[in-house]
Amino acid sequence: DEITRRAVERFQIQNGLMVSGKIDANTWNYIGSIQSSAPVASSPPTGEVSLVIDIHYRLLTVMANGAPFKSFPIAVGKLETPTPVGEWEIVKKGVWSGGFGTRWLGLSVPYGIFGIHGTNKPWSIGRMESHGCIRMLNRDVEQVYRWVVKGTRVSVIGDPFMGRRRLTRGERGCDVWFLQKRLRQLGLYQGQPDGVFGYSTEQAVKVFQKQTGLLPVTGQVEWREYKALRLLPEE
Repeated sequence: DEITRRAVERFQIQNGLMVSGKIDANTWNYIGSIQSSAPVASSPPTGEVSLVIDIHYRLLTVMANGAPFKSFPIAVGKLETPTPVGEWEIVKKGVWSGGFGTRWLGLSVPYGIFGIHGTNKPWSIGRMESHGCIRMLNRDVEQVYRWVVKGTRVSVIGDPFMGRRRLTRGERGCDVWFLQKRLRQLGLYQGQPDGVFGYSTEQAVKVFQKQTGLLPVTGQVEWREYKALRLLPEE
């Protein structure tokens, strides 16, 4: 809105940036450098620590005994490479450098390598920019890194079908995991959901298509299957 645009312009003028009224790459980089050099809070959360990641609001919140302790802005996956929605745990911790920032917190996602990490692209924070991982400013991920341990619970909340992509054999992701869960509820899929669209998932989709008269029977999930399976109840 107009108030936000003017505030951005004032910030750009005060810091010698090109005045556009928009959060462009140079402005994001400058904001990132400010936050990276800011003092870090010394008081850690007490009690049981967990993390809640909200994809819609691009926010990671550290919880202490179930209550919000501190929140951080993040970047999440693109529509074609979504961040995995679900209940996970931290299974790895690492000190890194380079494009993945300074810290790595690996998640227990069964169908790929996903984690929480820093970035050398601070302008991407607040956007859907990653291949599914959760990006943080290096200063922020270093702080969270100190507060969590292996086994820390991580809840990623959001719409697992945000991208509305066509699902075919070979696809991986949280949308496949929730598809398998629905097919299992219908008694069409006998395996445990693993987020990998393989032969068994394809056959279960074909049976569903035959039962509901969705022709031609393709074994693929598109808009008509999403609707018929009631995976998009809000639409």
